[in-house]
Amino acid sequence: MVKRKQQKDTDVAMGGTDAANNAGDSSDEEMDIVNVDFEWFDPDPEVDFHGLKHLIRQLFDTDAQDFDLSALADLVLSQPLLGSMVKTDGKESDPYAFLTVLNLREHADKPAIKDLTAYLTRKAKSTPSLAPLASLLSQSPIPQIGLILTERLINMPVEVIPPMYTMLQEEIAWALEENEPYSFTHYLVVSKTYEEVESKLDAEESRPQKKKKAGKGAKGERFFFHPEDEVLERHAVCQGGFEHKFDEGRSDSKRAFQELGIKTGGSLILLEAGKLEGAVRDMVQFVGGGSA
Repeated sequence: MVKRKQQKDTDVAMGGTDAANNAGDSSDEEMDIVNVDFEWFDPDPEVDFHGLKHLIRQLFDTDAQDFDLSALADLVLSQPLLGSMVKTDGKESDPYAFLTVLNLREHADKPAIKDLTAYLTRKAKSTPSLAPLASLLSQSPIPQIGLILTERLINMPVEVIPPMYTMLQEEIAWALEENEPYSFTHYLVVSKTYEEVESKLDAEESRPQKKKKAGKGAKGERFFFHPEDEVLERHAVCQGGFEHKFDEGRSDSKRAFQELGIKTGGSLILLEAGKLEGAVRDMVQFVGGGSA
């Protein structure tokens, strides 16, 4: 398959994190803004393995221990003409963000995909709103589902994401022209959310004089790590969240920008293949970033 994607670079302002923007009274604080040039590259097994493996681990958070992350990274990198890596210091540097799609049916016999599919099936069956997904994943053979994996470092601007989705659509179209196995009926986006939880550290300090900051939302309120998920969910057949393995210490370790701890959870978004194009158009309008 001949790659037709052109390398893209753009100048984007980097500020705080998504979590930080949802926490605290930002009106009282000035955020440092740094202009950074981002470049989009094809996946490269020679340089991207370790950075990609780290991002996959970050995506699944405490559930990452359930998977062979090395095998998943190798599988993503075995598709060098599909998907994108975003970098800031040239091709040889580590990726700061990635997006790719894996064919669950085409790779069904690979142990890494077997484990991942079993995990997705369990989560779908345990979440009532994901019943349509559970039904699809339970079929044999599994339908032509394209599993979209995407993650970035936490302070990456969301504007880098729409170009990756745009390029992915172009690459899939080119692949289909050459009879590559990317004729999907559905896309399944794996993502993550979080909710704020009371800090165990504050409870241990037991300082009655310390006033807690006004609540930022109802208990159990869900926040997006990836703001573009809000757009994708509008176009979805179904969507739903589920809990990650909870590590109380890790929730406090994520307190860099707020008093409350953060409890992460997984998110699954199922779209009919024909809906992705419209979702990406809306995403561009919602977060900016343009097209590739």
